[in-house]
Amino acid sequence: MTGKIGLAGVGRMGRPMLMALREAGFEAQGFDIKPRDSYQDFAHAVTDDPAEFADGLTTLLTVVRDIPQTEDVLFGAQNLLDRAPALKTVIICSTLSPRYALALKDRVPSRIRLVDAPMSGAVVAAQRKQLSFMLGGSIGDLDNLHPLFNAMGTHFHRMGPFGAGMSAKVLNNLLAASSTAMTRMVLDWADAAGIPEKQLLELIKTSSGQNWLASGFNDIEFARDGYGDDNSIGILVKDVESALDAAPAGADTALPRAVQDVIRNLRPRL
Repeated sequence: MTGKIGLAGVGRMGRPMLMALREAGFEAQGFDIKPRDSYQDFAHAVTDDPAEFADGLTTLLTVVRDIPQTEDVLFGAQNLLDRAPALKTVIICSTLSPRYALALKDRVPSRIRLVDAPMSGAVVAAQRKQLSFMLGGSIGDLDNLHPLFNAMGTHFHRMGPFGAGMSAKVLNNLLAASSTAMTRMVLDWADAAGIPEKQLLELIKTSSGQNWLASGFNDIEFARDGYGDDNSIGILVKDVESALDAAPAGADTALPRAVQDVIRNLRPRL
């Protein structure tokens, strides 16, 4: 790959992803609306100036939180589709509604290739360069971009054409949200029963209740958090909503809605 790579959204996930790209030798720069001095020793790799970010940009990864922030990056406040005339590829890494992602095909200029590459694994996997990517796009585009994904992850699931990666991701996150809600409830019930957390988590890890959150409970940075609009627990509620937006006609959505309610009521686990 040649040309400048830009990563929009240098937050909890975006920062380690940007570091991985730079360590792999890519010409990569981050953009965030936070002042660049707030990044201290990493400020040389980040800008808060969209014009500077757009200069020479050929490949853009968006790792922002939601649809409004994606709109700002592509069409609104940053308007990179207009600001970056050399832009050739846009890679959507945020977890968004599949309907929204598919509609981008009619809004993004035909000269720009679209790839969806939402990822899984939380911050710990991003820091270890062990992310799992769910990929949607043409075979040629995915082959060409593989070195970039390989710098950040270890699992690459090609799900089909553009949009398929996003559909797979929201379904995966629907399961993750469900297991998060149930794992936290089980741990609370175990407290009431006098069963030590450590022993129960060890049992779950090797038994039929095994799930990602329980197995990585002491490594996953948000495992003990309560609900907050701006934290990873809150993002799970948003991700369930993205899955519901793409639910088949006539689908029973009672269980996903119940999962959202449980997550909204989670309190920190000390």
